[in-house]
Amino acid sequence: MLNRRHLLTASLAGSALAAWPLRGSAQALEKPKLTLAVGGKNLLYYLPLTIAETQGFFKDEGLDVTIADFAGGSRALQALVGGSADVVSGAFEHTINMQVKGQRLRAFVLQGRAPQIVLGVNPKTMPNFKSVADLRGKKIGVTAPGSSTNIVANFVLAKAGIKPNEVSIIGVGAGPGAVAAMRAGQIDAMSNLDPVITLLLRSGDLKVVSDTRIVAEADKVFGGPMPAACLYTQQSFIERNPATAQALANAIVRADRWIQRAGASDIIKAVPESYLLGDRAVYVDAFLAAKGALSPDGMIPEAGGETARRALASIDPEIAAAKIDLAAIYTNDFVKRANAKYPKG
Repeated sequence: MLNRRHLLTASLAGSALAAWPLRGSAQALEKPKLTLAVGGKNLLYYLPLTIAETQGFFKDEGLDVTIADFAGGSRALQALVGGSADVVSGAFEHTINMQVKGQRLRAFVLQGRAPQIVLGVNPKTMPNFKSVADLRGKKIGVTAPGSSTNIVANFVLAKAGIKPNEVSIIGVGAGPGAVAAMRAGQIDAMSNLDPVITLLLRSGDLKVVSDTRIVAEADKVFGGPMPAACLYTQQSFIERNPATAQALANAIVRADRWIQRAGASDIIKAVPESYLLGDRAVYVDAFLAAKGALSPDGMIPEAGGETARRALASIDPEIAAAKIDLAAIYTNDFVKRANAKYPKG
């Protein structure tokens, strides 16, 4: 019953989106003032969001966006479900998790084509680390429990035969707190993102185990393209506010394209000083490491939904048993229009 309802909804929504005019942003915006939730805005994972904000792309589209920053993606998701946010800049896989729970969420523009999440161990507390199996019984820091960093950690651990209840998951955020927890030996391993990862690598406080900043490695780890950061929202929001969704997609696509053309100095000038964690060289290195994993055009890969479903199913029996309607968790309709309107960014 649930799956049939999703199929019907996806069909109706697809028809509605297909009928929307090509120049969607030229239409009156239904909700020009909105709140967008994100978990760790300073992360390279969400760089397109920051660029869309600082370069005025949201304003160009007639949008007044308030960005609410949380400790992790799971908290941003809670804001959407709780009604305090209209849209989330978050991990693609949440759309699958929430479909199983009866929540109809849909991604509509991509920011990252690989997770950019790095799992690494603490050389201080695990000097004799040899394999992932050594992490059984250890404390692993993630941005927030239930976030994509937690999911990727679980996935890598599962490949080594370690169940989620055989480690201690600790939320450490995505900034200085995460760095401090690692250096103080409060955690034995970490699943986090740049610039935190690059900062710890440069100071010798992290040993990489799995690095999905590299697209080829991410594809190998997950067995296919794994969509990462995206804008997603309630299906009902898209149905009620198609011009607003189009405007958001336009802004992010322009940001995606801007980043691909940008050099390190352009990025340094475009992001807030606080993002640099006190070291511009570290941020430059982090950007160069992450750039290839950022989406060049906002398009969600057709095989991405199944890759994400398969990864989640391998660690979550409920998802493994569910019939996921992949057509209902994303749409590229808005992105196609955005690329037609802004072919050069």
